[in-house]
Amino acid sequence: MKKILTYILSAAVLVSLTVSCDKILDTESPSAFDSATVFSNYSLTEGTIFGITEAFCEVNSYRGRFLPWYGFNTDVEWYNTYKPGDGKSDIAAYDCLPNNSQLNLSNGPFPLMYMGIERANLVIEGLREYGKVDEKADMAYLLGEALTLRAMIYYDLTKAWGDVPARFESLTSETIYAPKESRDVIYKQILADLEEAIPYLPYPGATAATSRTDRVNKVFAEGLYARIALAASGYAIRPDDGKVGTGDLGTVRLSSDSELSKEVLYPKALTFLKDAVGHAALESDLQNYWYKFNNMDNLTAGPGYETLYVIPFGAGRGRWNFTFAIQSEGASISNGVSRGGDAGPVPTMYFKYGANDQRRDVTCVNYKWNKDNTIQPAGISKWYFGKYRFEWMDAQPYTGGNDDGIKPVVMRYADILLMAAEIENELNGPAGAKQYLLPVRERAYKGHESEAEAYVNAISSKEDMFQAIVDERALEFCGEFLRKADLIRWNLLKTKLDEAIDDMLALRGLEGEYASLTGDIAWSYADDNKSIGITFLTAGGEIPAGSEIETGYVAKYDDGKKSGFYTDRIRGIYVVENPEQHMFWPIFNDTMTNSQGYIKNDYGYDNL
Repeated sequence: MKKILTYILSAAVLVSLTVSCDKILDTESPSAFDSATVFSNYSLTEGTIFGITEAFCEVNSYRGRFLPWYGFNTDVEWYNTYKPGDGKSDIAAYDCLPNNSQLNLSNGPFPLMYMGIERANLVIEGLREYGKVDEKADMAYLLGEALTLRAMIYYDLTKAWGDVPARFESLTSETIYAPKESRDVIYKQILADLEEAIPYLPYPGATAATSRTDRVNKVFAEGLYARIALAASGYAIRPDDGKVGTGDLGTVRLSSDSELSKEVLYPKALTFLKDAVGHAALESDLQNYWYKFNNMDNLTAGPGYETLYVIPFGAGRGRWNFTFAIQSEGASISNGVSRGGDAGPVPTMYFKYGANDQRRDVTCVNYKWNKDNTIQPAGISKWYFGKYRFEWMDAQPYTGGNDDGIKPVVMRYADILLMAAEIENELNGPAGAKQYLLPVRERAYKGHESEAEAYVNAISSKEDMFQAIVDERALEFCGEFLRKADLIRWNLLKTKLDEAIDDMLALRGLEGEYASLTGDIAWSYADDNKSIGITFLTAGGEIPAGSEIETGYVAKYDDGKKSGFYTDRIRGIYVVENPEQHMFWPIFNDTMTNSQGYIKNDYGYDNL
């Protein structure tokens, strides 16, 4: 343990350069400390916590592979380049194979997540033995933080790969190789860990540590419990019981473990969510929330703040805007370097928002920045996430490299409310669920709150409330990559992807709900000269004064390849027969090789 502990402490010193933490370890060499010294001292133990989060920042961990690639394609988000056979396109289109060029890496996200888990295991063991957590609230907090971080990493592993090895003790020479375990074993352990951790954790803003969103707090842990409970009790492709790691094709089904049923998990999750309500708050103005996000002003946690936890990238780490911001080549925006735009909303997403829903123009942007700092419509096939913008960053132009320092939000208070609405509705019906749905809807319709109230009040049945929550989560979290996991647990993945295909084909043909459109747009600069407004013209409709007119914007025929909005592109949202079979990534060849044959693929993927 001492050898690995020394490594953790060394990483914790380095972490002061790579993640947003203000604490620095004593200048004495970490190797001079033994476990008893470290885990009986708050500052030294805190440094080992930073060693856990340092694993997020490794080149091909959360920073360069997991966050940029998990979460699309869905019915609300897709990869903006269609190129079958390309490693990147294949990941998005449910054709990610064990030899994928982007993820089959010895230093890829799978092994690096386990590095974070091993560090967490060492911290948890050390605190249990030496931390006197029953006597010292500050040491109990660190134990709760380590348990929560380990639970988050395991949730992300199961979200991406399904069944994975279950390692809840530090490695020994006898345990260094291990096969996959049923994710149910992992779910039960991390849910139990969170039940232990939550009482140790103060509310947001209650202490110096929990006043920062790059440190764990009680409300985040309560929300994480609910998020995991929803996944554990929901649908997913699963091998037959006892067949994990045998090459079993699996079927989409619920767990057969009664401990993971909704009847068991939902009441606990709802209790935690009800406790969380009121200990954070929705930002009153949605655009201002995302403006602050782009200026890295999302580090404050407390009763009046929305962000609950962020990936703790430092100022020179992370590739979030580099990947997902509005595409820019502008000299005064991105220093003349092409950045952003790798993914965006599906082209029909814009039309799903009500005319008075502020989320529409914040989320769905259909313009890009040219090298000469002008803006032009991007074309019907390429939309961008307006939540992420180089032009909203303080320093203009952005002169950093690929790592922009943006701290991706793991959870915000809106998710607490919508999870509470979903679980309350399932347990008790729509009447109680409305109190949680309404604030999210009212914020979206700021200035038109009566429209939001009328919508929520009209919901009368449990099924209608469920459908409202399915829709609301799409509108609220588009571009935050929660949707894929939602669709999987609802057993709606293929259903919603097929609906999205049909919807896009209707838009391309100007049919169905799009029949009133002419296929042309009018557009003009907004007052701030940092955005443009687009109006999809209808037959006989008014053209806004001073607008530029662009004709043939929506392609009606397959020669729409000029705009990129053609049948193969639309149907390419998935390129396999059934995306449900590949809802999880495979175990990659490098990992299988290094496992000495212990780890095998299921779900029809190849094995070595």
